[in-house]
Amino acid sequence: MPSVVGLLEQRELGARRRVDELREEADRVQAELAVAEREWKEWVIARSRVGEVLGPVDETEDHARTERAMPVQGQAEEASSASMAAKPKSQVPVWREGLDASVLSMDYQRNLQTLADRHRLHQGPLTCQEMTVLFGLDAVPSKVEALRSKAKRLVARGWLAELQSGRFMLAQNVNGPGGGS
Repeated sequence: MPSVVGLLEQRELGARRRVDELREEADRVQAELAVAEREWKEWVIARSRVGEVLGPVDETEDHARTERAMPVQGQAEEASSASMAAKPKSQVPVWREGLDASVLSMDYQRNLQTLADRHRLHQGPLTCQEMTVLFGLDAVPSKVEALRSKAKRLVARGWLAELQSGRFMLAQNVNGPGGGS
């Protein structure tokens, strides 16, 4: 008859082997995950870079040239629209029909554009943590909360909607940057 201690040692050895096998598998999955995350971030960066390249050109040079060639009435209209352009750290205006997203600062426009793209592709709302990752930022609490603050402000001003707590989408009548009203 085998001893109780011997039986326990056999079971312990079997359990240790199983733990070692699972650790090896977990290490393999972690390595695959790291490679997949790196590739995903590279695609996010690539899409971001393409967006920068295809985005609007810096209009400061064009503005100076246009201003010299415009009649006095045109200059007044141009000055009026220039004052509507967003400055860094500017306030978020309440959305109304005909108000273009260019009145928002670039950070707010980026949030709006991301959610407009998802709306256009018939994808659902995003959490701030998901947006943080999409923007290529570390999903640390400070970055997520900064995005949440901006998203909540856009909701309060009618640019975004928050149908479920913490999940943001484009407001019903808003078309996003470059989409008209």
